[in-house]
Amino acid sequence: MARSHHCAELNLKHIGSSVSLSGWVDTVRDLGGILFVDLRDRRGITQVKFDPNLDKAVAEKASHLKQESVISIQGKVTKRPEGTENANLPTGQIEIEASQLDILNISDTPPFPLDDAGGDKVNEDLRLTYRYLDLRRPKMRRNIFVRHKATKSIRDYFDSQEFIEVETPALFKSTPEGAREYLVPSRIHPGSFYALSQSPQQFKQILMVAGVEKYFQIARCFRDEDLRADRQMEFTQVDVEASFVEREDIYKLFEGMLKKLWKDVLNQDIQTPFLRLPYIDAMNRFGVDKPDMRFGLELVDLTETFKASSFKVFQGVATTLGGSIKAFNAKGLADLTQGELKALEDIAKSLGAKGLAFIKVEGGEWKSPIVKFFSQEEKDAITKQLALQEGDMVFFAAANWEKACAILGRIRLEAAALLQKRGKLTVRHDDWKFLWVVDFPLMSFDEEAKRFVATHHPFTSPVPEDIKLLDSDPQHVRGQHYDVVLNGMELGGGSIRIHNPELQKKVFEDVLKIPQDVVESRFGYMLKAFTYGAPPHGGIAFGLDRMCALLCGTTSIRDVIAFPKTQKGQDLMAGSPTPVTEKQLKDLHITTVIPT
Repeated sequence: MARSHHCAELNLKHIGSSVSLSGWVDTVRDLGGILFVDLRDRRGITQVKFDPNLDKAVAEKASHLKQESVISIQGKVTKRPEGTENANLPTGQIEIEASQLDILNISDTPPFPLDDAGGDKVNEDLRLTYRYLDLRRPKMRRNIFVRHKATKSIRDYFDSQEFIEVETPALFKSTPEGAREYLVPSRIHPGSFYALSQSPQQFKQILMVAGVEKYFQIARCFRDEDLRADRQMEFTQVDVEASFVEREDIYKLFEGMLKKLWKDVLNQDIQTPFLRLPYIDAMNRFGVDKPDMRFGLELVDLTETFKASSFKVFQGVATTLGGSIKAFNAKGLADLTQGELKALEDIAKSLGAKGLAFIKVEGGEWKSPIVKFFSQEEKDAITKQLALQEGDMVFFAAANWEKACAILGRIRLEAAALLQKRGKLTVRHDDWKFLWVVDFPLMSFDEEAKRFVATHHPFTSPVPEDIKLLDSDPQHVRGQHYDVVLNGMELGGGSIRIHNPELQKKVFEDVLKIPQDVVESRFGYMLKAFTYGAPPHGGIAFGLDRMCALLCGTTSIRDVIAFPKTQKGQDLMAGSPTPVTEKQLKDLHITTVIPT
C-alpha cells in the first residue's frame, strides 16, 4: 500500500484522518491483548494500536510480528488517552488504530540491540559485520544525515562563489614520493600499473592552466596507510583550487564555507576571522602543529635557565646546538598515581625520550629525583616561569627542539585528559576553536635519506622573500602553506602553488635532488603545461570525514562513513579483501608471492 505520511509527521491536526504508513517494527508491547507497535522509518516513530475489539483478524495477524520486521499499515489517527502521551516524540500525542496490516518481511532476531545505548556496548567488529543493522540505530542515522547536510551545504556554498565542480580520474599514475599507493594492474598494457589517486592535486593544477579558474570537487582518495580512528584507506576530501589568489583570499573563502556549514548543520555561529598562528609558535607553545586551543597548559622554554646548571643532563642539552629544555605545568595534577605516571613515561619513551622528568608540588615541597641538582636560582626561575602553586605537576623534556616539542605536546594532551577525568579541567567538544597554522618550513631534512623533502608537497610555493635561500639554506625557507585546525584536529591544508616552470624544476632537481629523468617521467607533462601560460593559483583540501566526525561529536571517522573498513583494512560485512582466481591473475599478467 502506498504511504500517505512518514512516521514523524502525524500530530493532533490529523485526528480522524485515514492514513497509511510503512516501516520497521521498533518495539511490540502486549497490554492485555491489545498490541502496541512502534513503527519506525528514517524520519521517526509512530505508535500503532492493534485492538481485537476493532478488528480481530488484523490483531491476530499482528500478534506474529517480530522486532525489525517490515510492515505497512492503514488506519485512523486518534488521540492517545490522557496520561499515555510521549513528550519525547513529535507524534507522541496520537496513535493509529490499525484496520489493515501487510507484513512485507519478517526479520530474524537481530544479533545486537538496535538502540543507541545497547548498540554502543557492542564490539565494533560485530556492528561492522551487520553494518546494515548498525545503520538503523538512531545515532548512526543521524550521523549519515549530518554528512548529507554538510555535503549539500558545501556544494551550495561553492556554487554561490562561482566554483565549478569537476570530476578528476581515480586511476592515475604512480608517484612514489607521497604516501604508499594502491596499484592497479593494466590488462591491456602488460607489466604496467595505474595508481588509485591519493588526491586530485596535479589534476586540479592542470585545470587552472586550462582556464577553469575556480574548481571544487568532493573527491574520493586512496592511500595504503595504516588505519586508525581518524584515517581510512579510502576517504573523502573537499578539494578546491582557484586562480589569481593569494593566501588571504583562501583564508576568507574557507572561513566563509565553515561559517555557513556550522550554521546549516548545527545552527551555530562561529567567529571569523580565525586566529593565525605561525608554525614555530604552535610548536613552541603547544608542542604540535595542530594545537587544541580549548585549554592552556602551554609549554615554556627553559633552555637559558639550565645552560650553567649542575644538572648535567639538562646542561648538556641546553648547551648543544639545537638543544632545547621544555616544560609545562599540569596545574592540579600532583595527585597523579604511580600507574598514571608510568603510563606517561612509556609514552615519552615511545617518542624517543629516555624518561620523563617531573616535579610534584605537594605538601609545601617539591618532590622529584632531579630537584636535588637544581640551584636556588633555577628553582626561582622555574617557579616564576611556570607559576607554580601547591598541587601542581611539572613535566620536562630535554632533547633537540623538534623532539622536545613533540614529547611534551603529547604529554600535554594526556595530562589534559587526566585532569578532565578528575573534574579539574572542562574541555567541551562543542567549544569550537578554529585557527590557521601558517608559515610552515617549505623543506624538512630527512636524516635517513640525507636530503631535503617537501614538508607539504613539492608544488608548494616558497614565501617570495625566501626564494633566495633555496640554494644556500633550504631549511629556513618558509612555504606558502596553511593548515586549518579545530580542537586539536587538522581539518585540512593547502598552499599557494608554484606556477613558474623554472622554479618548479629547480625545487624538484636542485633542492629535492630528484633525478632529471625521474622528474621528466613523473611530472614532465605538468612542467610542459606550465609553459603554456599557467596563472598564479592556490587551494586547499579538507577531510570531509574528519569534519563530519567533529560535527557529530564522535572521535572515530568510522561512525560517519556508511561502510568503513576496520583497522586491519577489512570489510567484515562483504568479506573483503579476498583471493582471486588464477585466471584473473593470468589476465592481468601478474603472479602473487605469499610469504611463508
